[in-house]
Amino acid sequence: MAPMFEQTSAAGTPADSMLPVPYRIRRVWRETADTFTFDLNPADGSRAFSFAPGQFNMLYVFGVGEVPISISGPGDSLSIRHTTRVVGGVSKSMRALKSGDTIGVRGPFGSGWPVEKAAGCDVVIVAGGIGLAPLRSVLCAITAHRDRYGRVTLLYGARTPEDILYERELKSWRDKFDLDCEVTVDRAPGGWRGIVGIVTKLISRATFDPANAVAMICGPEVMMRFAIMELHRCGLAADRIYLSMERNMKCAVGFCGRCQYGPLFICKDGPVFRFDRIAGIFGVAEI
Repeated sequence: MAPMFEQTSAAGTPADSMLPVPYRIRRVWRETADTFTFDLNPADGSRAFSFAPGQFNMLYVFGVGEVPISISGPGDSLSIRHTTRVVGGVSKSMRALKSGDTIGVRGPFGSGWPVEKAAGCDVVIVAGGIGLAPLRSVLCAITAHRDRYGRVTLLYGARTPEDILYERELKSWRDKFDLDCEVTVDRAPGGWRGIVGIVTKLISRATFDPANAVAMICGPEVMMRFAIMELHRCGLAADRIYLSMERNMKCAVGFCGRCQYGPLFICKDGPVFRFDRIAGIFGVAEI
């Protein structure tokens, strides 16, 4: 039996995919204590490239190095957005950049979320922590064409209230009343009036038709593993579940081999995978 949803193919990449293109930082702001967002547009004043939701770019700090960062969707009509958490020397150097500074961009690379193929279906989006950043592009695409989809549910979990990304947009999505949005935190001070607990516990409370739904998941691997288990309990088949497996990517074009994942390469075959393609190796230690 053919799978219900085929993998979204990657969009085109520049002829020289190893050559960074200068982009100017249009806006920069802090999301949380260790996370920040850039809006970038080409330094030559041209329009930013097109991309598929779920793809990533390599962002290059001149004289320091580069890191793979998911495209978090559009900024304004001229820019693309990237949200980054500080985890190493390159991202630390990126955080020191200011509006008007220049950064190198290679991309876009990789596969995307099945946004077009999900038309006519219920959509369940499960995000943990910084995992909301790669899924923001999905939410932007869906809300721009809301009439094409059935019930849309966003389930988002953060460590604490101070770690919540995109607070203003989360409130906007919730206030539109055409998207079910639930936010939970692992732990909270006494002043927090929202839900406390792990995000996967929200899945059983979500309303969707498992025979006509698609789920998209991004977050820590342990969270994704339990999210898949909960979705299976709700009746969602493996070929209707997609997840982003961003890890260990360095060259983005399959040369270095650092992101090899069994017979696959995360950068070339992912980072978005339909779960039935990787079910046999997902969660296996040392793969």
